[in-house]
Formats: sequence, structure tokens, C-alpha cells
Amino acid sequence: RGKDDKYKVQMPKLRVAKEYKDKRKSIDDVERNIFKFKKSGEEKSKKMDKEEQFFRETFMYDKEIRVLATATAARSVRSQRRADLPLTAGEQLDVIDAVQGHAVICRNAQGRYGYVLVEHLNFR
Repeated sequence: RGKDDKYKVQMPKLRVAKEYKDKRKSIDDVERNIFKFKKSGEEKSKKMDKEEQFFRETFMYDKEIRVLATATAARSVRSQRRADLPLTAGEQLDVIDAVQGHAVICRNAQGRYGYVLVEHLNFR
């Protein structure tokens, strides 16, 4: 053992520049964020499916969900009941179905469905 230790050459430790370490960490963070984005997309689709199922049960809607038109909310409106869709001014809505009277069934960007009065919408 003594002879082996005698012939070993000790290599100096290379110091890595601090900037390079920081850059390497940021690259790793970006890759991790990509994976988080995919995961949240899956969670979002599950939530939208759940909202659609709730919509079908609540409104007894068995037809195919088809977008008839796109509208913009003219003003912010709070919902009085669960069947109504709360609005914020300037929000984009998909009109799903026209109901008798002054209300239409709409879907917002989060995938939530509900009744909206035609008075509160601007159609393009």
C-alpha cells in the first residue's frame, strides 16, 4: 500500500465560476417548470370535465356542446345562484345555447357554465 500511495498524483480541485453555477441552476429550473406546466394542464382538463358533468346534470343538457357565438361581457355581474355565471367586464364567453327569454347558456375561460342575461353581453 505504501508504494501505491507514493506514485499517486493529486489533482487540484477545479473551481467552477459562480456565474456558471447560477446559470446552470436557472436552466434546471426552466426544465422543471415545463413539467409543472404539463401537470397543471392535466389538472385543468380534469376540472373542465367535472364542470361539464355538473353542467349536464344541473341543466339537464343531453345535446352536443357546440359554441354558437362568442361574446364579451359588458360589465361585471355577481351570480345570485349557482346556475348563474358570474361575469367580469371584458371577459370572453362562448355562447352554448339560447334559452327562451332573455338568458343564454355560456361558458367562460375556466370552463364554468351558467345562465347570462343577454343585456350583459356584447356580440361581435
